[in-house]
Amino acid sequence: MKYRKKPIVIEAIRFMIDDYLPDWFMDNLSQNNIITYSNGMCDIKTLEGTMRANFGDYIICGVNGELYPCKPDIFEKTYEVCEDVE
Repeated sequence: MKYRKKPIVIEAIRFMIDDYLPDWFMDNLSQNNIITYSNGMCDIKTLEGTMRANFGDYIICGVNGELYPCKPDIFEKTYEVCEDVE
């Protein structure tokens, strides 16, 4: 049987590329859920444990506030910009 993801809206930033850092990112940074390093990497506390994001990876904040990294090629195949949703 095949399944399709339900259309949901997530928030994401491109690590070390996006200039704007949203509140959810800054809140998780101050709570040590995201730890950044000077070498362009960061560690993210996810539901599955700590995961690493590298320069240019997307950091996603899911529908329940969960965090996870995503490689750019996967992100771009899975998501599209959604400007008209709050």
